[in-house]
Amino acid sequence: MPIKYPLTHPHTLSEVDIMTALDVDIHQGLTASIAHHRNLQFGLNAFVLKPPKSFWLVLLKQFQSPIVYLLAFAALISLYFHSYVEAIAIAIVLIINALIGFFLEMQARRSMNALKKMDIITCKVVRDGKLHEINAEKIAPGDLVDLESGDIIPADGRLVLSNLLQCDESSLTGESIPTLKNTKKLPEKTALGDQVNMVFKGASVMNGHGKVVITGIGKDTELGKITSLVESAASTETPLDKKLMALSKKLIWVMLFMTLIFAGTGIIQGKNWLLILETSIALAVAAFPEGLPIVATIALSYGMLLMARRGAIVKNLSAVETLGSTNVILTDKTGTLTENVIYVDTFSFPAETMQASIENKVLKFNGDAIQKSQRNFELIKLVAALCNNATIRPGKKKEKELGDPVEIALLHLANTSDQSYQDVKKKYERVGEIPFDAISKMMATLHKSDQGNFVAVKGAPEQLLEKCTSIQNGDQLKKFTINDKKKILEAGDEMSQNGLRVLAFAYREGKDINHEDYLRDLVYIGLIGFLDPPRLDIKEAIISCRNAGIKVVMITGDHPKTALNIAAKVGLVDDMNQTVINGLELPDTHSLTKEWKNKILNTSVFARTTPKQKLDIAEIFQNAGNIVAMTGDGVNDAPALKKADVGIAMGLRGTQVAKESANIVLKNDSFTSIAEAVGHGREIFNNIKKFVVYLVSCNLSEIFIVTALGFYAPASTVLPLQILFLNIVTDVFPALALGLGKGDKTVMKRPPRSPKEDIVTHKDWIKIAWYAFVITASVLLAVIYCELFITKDHQILNNVAFVTLAFAQLFHVFNMSSPRSKIFRNEVTRNHFVWYALILCTALVLLVFMVPYFRLPMGLVVLNLNIWAVAIVASILPLILIQLYKVYKNFNT
Repeated sequence: MPIKYPLTHPHTLSEVDIMTALDVDIHQGLTASIAHHRNLQFGLNAFVLKPPKSFWLVLLKQFQSPIVYLLAFAALISLYFHSYVEAIAIAIVLIINALIGFFLEMQARRSMNALKKMDIITCKVVRDGKLHEINAEKIAPGDLVDLESGDIIPADGRLVLSNLLQCDESSLTGESIPTLKNTKKLPEKTALGDQVNMVFKGASVMNGHGKVVITGIGKDTELGKITSLVESAASTETPLDKKLMALSKKLIWVMLFMTLIFAGTGIIQGKNWLLILETSIALAVAAFPEGLPIVATIALSYGMLLMARRGAIVKNLSAVETLGSTNVILTDKTGTLTENVIYVDTFSFPAETMQASIENKVLKFNGDAIQKSQRNFELIKLVAALCNNATIRPGKKKEKELGDPVEIALLHLANTSDQSYQDVKKKYERVGEIPFDAISKMMATLHKSDQGNFVAVKGAPEQLLEKCTSIQNGDQLKKFTINDKKKILEAGDEMSQNGLRVLAFAYREGKDINHEDYLRDLVYIGLIGFLDPPRLDIKEAIISCRNAGIKVVMITGDHPKTALNIAAKVGLVDDMNQTVINGLELPDTHSLTKEWKNKILNTSVFARTTPKQKLDIAEIFQNAGNIVAMTGDGVNDAPALKKADVGIAMGLRGTQVAKESANIVLKNDSFTSIAEAVGHGREIFNNIKKFVVYLVSCNLSEIFIVTALGFYAPASTVLPLQILFLNIVTDVFPALALGLGKGDKTVMKRPPRSPKEDIVTHKDWIKIAWYAFVITASVLLAVIYCELFITKDHQILNNVAFVTLAFAQLFHVFNMSSPRSKIFRNEVTRNHFVWYALILCTALVLLVFMVPYFRLPMGLVVLNLNIWAVAIVASILPLILIQLYKVYKNFNT
């Protein structure tokens, strides 16, 4: 019989209706042939993320840069005019730059592959009346799947049988407490996290047993829908790419302006066409810092390597710089700000309340130890061991915990006694159990021992107290009163307000307890508050982000009170009166008013959010001009991880979907690594800014010199190949040294720069023009002096211009120190890479003069010592003048 698939709102159907709709028998399941036919009709239970870029696409991507385009254009012009050496030199630069970026991105990909879980998921399915274990990909709509503790749920399904089935859906909903499942049908508008009659692909079974009818496979699962959101979430162009494009456009305009002036003047003066064209090519080559792509790539790559050593895998170069400009971090709560592990935190007994923690099976109290409630404490540990279905098994490296995290926490509590929980259970044989359900909200177990019968009960305080007739107050047993109930409920409410999950505990003992009616006449023991605690280092990391002007925003699927409490504990909000936006009340993004958008931008805590809302919130912050980093580990984080300017996934706890969507994967899952990475990103940007100012000022000086000599002494102007040598060789190494230098460690004590700020600001352009003017003046001074007093040979004068310019640019690197730094002791002079670069570049300049194979193509000749002396003295002048100006300026301010 044909079936309607996919089903809409399967949680609204009864067990009988769902079986009928999918034409399946609860005892026989599907036949193998029908399952195969449905696989052919509806596809396999699999979905594929966009495949990674091919080897060739990753390589081609390295050429997608505005400066690379301009260099390629310059190479074509050189080829057109038969300047083959220049064209080959530019091509070599482009290839080296591309290979560096390519190998680093491939290395990041290999690191990601090492993190992937390659396990094939199998599941138990009823077909032809028999239980089979099959590959989860071959699940079909209507299949009857058997679930038990420890299973990974293979597809979405409607429960038709549940025996204390509890599922951990935290990776999907953000809720850290497992959901107790049942089979009752639900209203249509029931939220995903409240659909207790459904199970979802990717969740895990923590406790109990159940049977489900598969209602959704592959892309039709909730996980599949989120994957579709990930695919549709467009990646954003990084700020660095935008800024390099803006810089390139400005350089183009400068080059065009100078070329037009020179060409126009030359035509009017009747100069030789070939000379005008050659000089125009020289201007074009001079306009673009050919070394910039290489230096930027290596500086970012160096940042990638440093971050990898600190536990962060960066999947692409631009993410390093982008992280440095981040001013908003959107973070999940569960597993990111918190440990995602439940601990016993607070005991509330009738006579006293205390906080405690368990370390190496030893219970430590934060304040005074138990003084009045020793009997209550022994009883509550006994109930914790007996009224419990979780298990802790020995493992090779660490213990394997199976079951509800709250029950596991109770077993750890029980193990703080002189004997283990297993030994306690041996003494108290279980003979009856009343399982927890949504109505009674209690679990009770009946045991027999040498002393008689013992009833152990735990549950929600309000429901459990209704069954109590006595109260244990230390060694005394008293009658339970209305006033006792009021005090206990008030204590429970206070614990809940502090973000704790509260359970009440009671017992009953005697020799003649009715095995059919033992959940009555209970003795109240006390309350325990359970906590999913914040990470130990999280508060310091958030303070660091705040000091750096970064807004940290929590977006979680958890309850608003829980979210606010954790936010207060980690320092995200100052008090419990802060506004929390509930996702259930958040309007659709298309109907958001200006007031709502402002409210979102001014809120630090969002609760009960859906994956789509996380994506929308990220986009709202981006549209307001922010650079957004999104951290997370769950499937529900994946769309926003991809949409954010920088997506940061957790490597240990993170799902594969989250890791694939992110730009950065933290191997240690530490939020502190994010703060460190932001600081490192800022240092890298400052270094990039330094070497860009250095390179552009060198290039602008070349434009000025070519133009000036074109008017004053056309035959002596610097040649295109000479400029290319300066740009590729002598400029690159000092710039690279600046890029690899240690940054200013106070970067995380200053607010982030404006995301709209260019790499080269208006102030920087003024400095660049001033630097270029001083360098140009010194070169012209050397040429004019040599022409007046030494020689009028045009080739020698050309060589004077080349040598003076080369050394002036090398010494110019020392002008890149911060404005208020000392002349001889600053971040540039302390940078050993700078000194290595100067030695290397000096050797290369001397080499091209000494070796004929290099000297002749570049139009160089052997110079006498007098000319070398003039060139060296003139090249030092810009450094002296600029440093004196800095001293003067600092003195006056």
